Amino acid sequence: MSLAPHLRSVVEEIAYEMRQRSDRGTVARYIPELARVDPQGFGLVVIDADGTIAAAGDSETPFSIQSVSKVFTLTLALGMVGDALWKRVGREPSGSPFNSIVQLEREQGVPRNPFINAGAIAVTDVILSGHQPREALGEILRFMQALANDPTIAIDEAVAASEKRTGFRNVALANYMKSFGVVENPVDYTLGVYFHHCAISMSCRQLATAGRFLAHSGRNPATGLSVIPPERARRINAVMLTCGHYDGSGEFAYRVGLPGKSGVGGGILAIAPGRASIAVWSPGLDESGNSHLGRIALESLTKRMGWSIFGA
Repeated sequence: MSLAPHLRSVVEEIAYEMRQRSDRGTVARYIPELARVDPQGFGLVVIDADGTIAAAGDSETPFSIQSVSKVFTLTLALGMVGDALWKRVGREPSGSPFNSIVQLEREQGVPRNPFINAGAIAVTDVILSGHQPREALGEILRFMQALANDPTIAIDEAVAASEKRTGFRNVALANYMKSFGVVENPVDYTLGVYFHHCAISMSCRQLATAGRFLAHSGRNPATGLSVIPPERARRINAVMLTCGHYDGSGEFAYRVGLPGKSGVGGGILAIAPGRASIAVWSPGLDESGNSHLGRIALESLTKRMGWSIFGA
């Protein structure tokens, strides 16, 4: 029996419930362009193993994916250098804010994981090596477009410029890593690519489509083609589960029970292995910089569908 009717009903119910809530979190005010986003927005898309799309709310509204892009840059960098990547970035939860410099000083300039800002800057530097910045950025964008099967996906240049103007802590992180040789390319080049891939704009439908390979052992079920080997998909999911929500990763795993990656634009990509790719967007953030209603919606979804990787 198809899950499609039940899934669509659940997604619509959750979107309705989230619309009624007054506790919406706070938009990311330290990036001026994101501070202008309407905190009332909410979208949810689930794509199951059969390709059924259950969508509700502002599912077609583009938003800045911000740190959700780090899932895809990690995938690219592992494809380029394999496990050698882990010499330049760790795989452990940070337990610290996403832009903290404290751990870098204590750990010889090696970021704790690829999803905090320092780690993602180091991963971006790997992708940049041997390329001009425009070429590296084009490769990232084409990868996202191919995964989502949508060539219209683009970078929001206003958001990228806004991040560059205000990204002083990221500049500090990159220069500190440069002093230890973790960042090899010119800092301005690496940061330019980093700010721009964080400024990629996507809808929930596009993001859920792009993430499907992680729900299906590295294979794109729409084409049947392998994006990455199954073992690598499993490991990326593991890092998403333990590190995907900064110092709120334990709370997300406890409440939602799925691998996921958040961004300060209010988006979350969540993966139900073997079952579904999920994207939710609500721009109001909690104290850890994760979508407040997004996490609540995903907790409700996994409970109603029995999708937690830890059991019903």
